[in-house]
Amino acid sequence: MVGGAATQSLESHSLESHSHETHSHETHSHETHSHETHSHELARAPVSAPARVSAGKYVTINYTLRTNGAIRHIRSAVWGDEPLEYLHGSGRLLPALERALDGKAEGERFVVTLPPADAYGERDKALQQRVSAEEFGGVDQVEAGMCFLAQTEDGSRTENVMITEVNEENGFVVVDTNHPLAGMTLEFDVTVVSVRDAPAAGGCGTA
Repeated sequence: MVGGAATQSLESHSLESHSHETHSHETHSHETHSHETHSHELARAPVSAPARVSAGKYVTINYTLRTNGAIRHIRSAVWGDEPLEYLHGSGRLLPALERALDGKAEGERFVVTLPPADAYGERDKALQQRVSAEEFGGVDQVEAGMCFLAQTEDGSRTENVMITEVNEENGFVVVDTNHPLAGMTLEFDVTVVSVRDAPAAGGCGTA
């Protein structure tokens, strides 16, 4: 009986130790699973969507302007230019170009073609006139293609004028007050550099 009791006691002790080791393994397994689940959740953290152009946003863009396939103007970081910044919806850009920009995402690049009706209109012959060459007496050599600033007859505003013809024999030049890009189809290759909210207006006591 003593021998049997000793055997039973050893078996019971052995069983308890094995049970304890199994429990410890299960706990470790649970902790590992918890760690893996946590890592998985971190990996699936949502990424914020890029900001999009909309009314009231400050937008900066780089662009290349072409007419008839020829480059007329470039604004690019490649040439060391600062991006053009404007307030979307303020009317600073051509309305058709603003409409093309609306909803575009930060970093997006696109091309838009604007016919004259959506750009600077058709050329108006009524805005071309002959003036005496003496009006340009302070200029050494007057040539077609030169641009000047001139005041309107009533002096209310200043306009850009381009000389389109020089008639030395009869002593007159033809000046054109149409926009230099009037009558042309414009192709803009635009990259949206950044989109940000308008700065908050400061209130009383705001630094």
